[in-house]
Order: sequence, then structure tokens, then C-alpha cells
Amino acid sequence: MGAPTGRTPHWMKTPQGLQALIDDGVIDEVMRPLKSGKEAAVYVVRSGDDVRCAKVYKDMAQRSFKQRVQYQEGRKVRGSREARAIGKASKYGRKQQETAWKNTEVDALYQLVEAGVRVPQPFGYFHGVLVMELVTDADGFSAPRLGEIDLSPEEARDYHSFLVRQVVLMLCVGLIHGDLSAYNVLVGAEGPVVIDFPQVVSAGGNNAARAMLLRDVNNLTATLGAFAPDLLDTWYGEEMWALFEQGDLLPDTPLTGKFVHDERSVDLDGVRDAINDAREEALIRQQGREAAAEQD
Repeated sequence: MGAPTGRTPHWMKTPQGLQALIDDGVIDEVMRPLKSGKEAAVYVVRSGDDVRCAKVYKDMAQRSFKQRVQYQEGRKVRGSREARAIGKASKYGRKQQETAWKNTEVDALYQLVEAGVRVPQPFGYFHGVLVMELVTDADGFSAPRLGEIDLSPEEARDYHSFLVRQVVLMLCVGLIHGDLSAYNVLVGAEGPVVIDFPQVVSAGGNNAARAMLLRDVNNLTATLGAFAPDLLDTWYGEEMWALFEQGDLLPDTPLTGKFVHDERSVDLDGVRDAINDAREEALIRQQGREAAAEQD
């Protein structure tokens, strides 16, 4: 986003949750809404000469907690009292669950920045609000999502290679995004940036970790395979998980995308169905682009 043009727009009241940050001098003004989802609302804010974004988490009553248990398995809770309360699902326990859910994203961001993963730089967590880098495109505007842009086959392969490496870097510090898709990747001026980590999964402590990792990688492969169909024949998720389980996965471990499935323990029909679905989606998308080009 370019230079600030004034105070909070006259048509927009200061959002609940951000007034405390203004009062404390953490931010100087709310410039505009950026996006609103099931979990949180994100606003573009100004802090001194810097334009950043502020993620205001929605309270429990406004959000769906379906599948939370699956994501939270294996997570460490900061205190034994909090852990017991969450287990009992009391009012205090629900509040602690809410706090733990928010803290998870904050903690993950700092951990991933240190590990070299391309995520938004966090600038702090204040009054339950996460202030972080505003990812912008080459012109300084808010970066689009990966699912909102068209790519050449070469760009798609480059993005796929980069994002697979980000998944490896995450896995090497024991984390899996858990909800990675074209809508949780922004395309900034310097390339893809992975966002949204409240549902991040413990790779070593969650029984569904492998399934979530494969889903993350398959989502990226299906999206980018729409522009470079050769990607649909790769098996990077399976390859990196096998190396991880063996203790052989390092941040710079070369990957081939090739993997030999054990037909005795793998649902190959299910795997083939998933690949065929990805191919079909890629074909439909290609046909849509061709039809749009003809109309132009």
C-alpha cells in the first residue's frame, strides 16, 4: 500500500480491538479493512512511517471450532492449569483454548521467520491483536493470493519448487501448516509468502500429521499443475514425509518429486482418484482461460 492519506476513513469506526493499540501508541491509525474471514479480520494500519497489517481474531462465539481437536492434538499448552481447564471445557477452559489458539499463530510466525520460511514478519502481539508485515506487490499494493493470478508454466514450476521448499523448512522445525492452499499464499513483489497459521499442526505429535502434510502439498500441486500439468505427476509430499520419518530430512535436502508407493499399505486407488481430480481441475481451468482468450 502506498503512503497514508489521512486518518481512519470517516465511514469506518475504529474496529473493536484496535482502539487499545491506538491508545497505547502501537499504531497511529487504521487505514482500511484488508480482509475478513471465519477466524479473523485483517486491517491495514499505520505505525509511524510504516504501513502494516493488524489481525484481529474473532471471538469464539463468531467462529466455528469444528475439527479443532484434530489440529490441536500434540500441541503444548503453556501451563498445567490451562491444560486441565481446556480438557474440562469449562468457561475458563474455553477462554484458555481461545488464548492458546491465538498464541499458536504468533509463536509459529516467530519460529518460522527464524527458520527462514517466507512468512509475514511479525511486529508483536498486543491486546490479542497480531501486528505484522503488509505483503505488497511490486507497485506497493496489497499482494494478491496465489489463486487470483495466472502464471506461465515456468512461473508455476518456480513457485511450486519454492513453496515445496517452504513446506520442508516448516517440517524441519516440526510444523505443518495444516490448511495450505492457493488462498493462504500471497504473491508479493519477491515471490510467494505463506500466511495464516492458527491451525498449524505438530508434525511429531499429531496422528493426522502425514495426512495434513500430503493435503497441503497436493493443494499446491493441483493449483500450480493447472498451469504446468507435469507437476501433477510429482510426489513431493510423500517423499519429504518418508525422509522426515527416517530422520533424514534437512532444510536443504534435495527432492526429486519421485516416490515408490508400498502397494500393501497405501490406498493407491484413492491416490489415483486424487491425482485424476487434480488433472480434471487443471483441464477445466485451462479450458476457461482459453475461452476467455477467445472472447478477448
